[in-house]
Amino acid sequence: MRLPMTVPRSDLPGRVTIYEVGPRDGLQNEQTVVPAAVKSEFIERLAAAGLTWIETTSFVHPTWVPQLADAAEVLASLGESGRAHTRPVLVPNERGLDRALESGVRSVAIFGSATETFAQRNLGRSVEESLDMFAPVVRRAKEAGLWVRAYVSMCFGDPWEGEVPISQVVDVSRRLMDLGADALSIGDTIGVGTAGHVAALLEGLGDAGIAREVIGVHFHDTYGQALANTLEALRHGVTVVDASTGGLGGCPYAKSATGNLATEDLVWALHGLGVETGVDLESLVETSTWMAARLGRPSPSRVVRALSGTD
Repeated sequence: MRLPMTVPRSDLPGRVTIYEVGPRDGLQNEQTVVPAAVKSEFIERLAAAGLTWIETTSFVHPTWVPQLADAAEVLASLGESGRAHTRPVLVPNERGLDRALESGVRSVAIFGSATETFAQRNLGRSVEESLDMFAPVVRRAKEAGLWVRAYVSMCFGDPWEGEVPISQVVDVSRRLMDLGADALSIGDTIGVGTAGHVAALLEGLGDAGIAREVIGVHFHDTYGQALANTLEALRHGVTVVDASTGGLGGCPYAKSATGNLATEDLVWALHGLGVETGVDLESLVETSTWMAARLGRPSPSRVVRALSGTD
């Protein structure tokens, strides 16, 4: 079978927006540096497959993420399409924002943490200090007319601190939104969350006044729960899902984190449930196979392996 049989469910949204993170979150975790020309072609192929929202790169200092040191070059090669509203870039601080603005971007993302240890390891400062750092970034981005997304990592568990209280995640999320962010992505950075936990966190965010319409979910598949957790989020009103073509990615600062939810696996499941995505699965699988060849290893996506005949 090249496509799943469609059996709709009434408790799911009719359409889901896939927020593709492969070019940024996926490639930043590769051991080898992918050439800028390959990154640009990857992004163009993803867009041709029907993916509307694509996070293209990151303006984190090259010392910390050398794989994305060519951010400005990639954006320049993409031309106007790379500066579209639906092509966000990650910025860690005001200097990163300066570089992003120089490249003419119209959307940015900031990356916070729900836990102190990860904030220190990833950002070199406490949660409180990181919020202080993000405040002028969001303010200046909004003044420049940019759309801003706020990521919160370690929402379901932390490799150093263990269980993360829902109230702690809600507090950080609420404070990031209060800075002026337009959207929120809650991340299971080490892939330990389960469906009940997802439901409880979404209820907590709702109680804090954060509408489902602005929430995206970002699951890693370390324990094989990413797709189940995503479907639970959709049942609770979420309609934006982060995914990475080919299942690329992880987290360079959390060694237990494996890849993101594969975009192909998500599309197969959603199409089988009658949920529209606007994505052409065959084209996406071709793109994953193409990128896997350039990375020198097979795609971890189950759907890619099934449809491409690789293992």
